[in-house]
Amino acid sequence: MPFSSLTGPVDLARAHAALEAAWTDIKTRKPIIDERERDRLAVIVASLAPLAMDEEDLAQRAVEKFRA
Repeated sequence: MPFSSLTGPVDLARAHAALEAAWTDIKTRKPIIDERERDRLAVIVASLAPLAMDEEDLAQRAVEKFRA
């Protein structure tokens, strides 16, 4: 579980919102992508969650790292 390292409900909600936003961004630019890539993105979001200021920042950082 990528988000198991997050402790509080606020952190979980923020990570989930960022994951959804980042996934939407990625899917719009590359519509044919499989669910394994979503799992990879979830791991990226979880790893960046402690560094981000808010959901938008977290989503942006995750998209950048996903594409790198």
